[in-house]
Amino acid sequence: QVQLVESGGGLVQAGGSLRLSCAASGRTFSTYAMGWFRQAPGKEREFVAGISRSGGSIYYTDSVKGRFTISRDTAKNTVYLQMNNLKPEDTAVYYCAASYAVVPPTTRAQYVYWGQGTQVTVSS
Repeated sequence: QVQLVESGGGLVQAGGSLRLSCAASGRTFSTYAMGWFRQAPGKEREFVAGISRSGGSIYYTDSVKGRFTISRDTAKNTVYLQMNNLKPEDTAVYYCAASYAVVPPTTRAQYVYWGQGTQVTVSS
């Protein structure tokens, strides 16, 4: 089992940047593909980005390509989401999640562990 704790959310103006971190407990961090999801008020939780166990495969949803970067540091048991050129439509609670899959799934159901979420608010 792994526990995930997100941090780094906050309030930022449009065009600004934030870096989210997700710290994982346990010694098996490298055996999980990791993903970031977000959920805006009244909307479904959606896939944002995912990274494979090795870090060699990375996926993004179209709306964040070129603006967001996911990475992982196995030595620190941490996955990051660097978010640049933020837009008001990026406002949501952001969650990190862990999957047993080798490559990161894009569907919520394939993730087994979830963090508590961190709020990101982008003002116009």
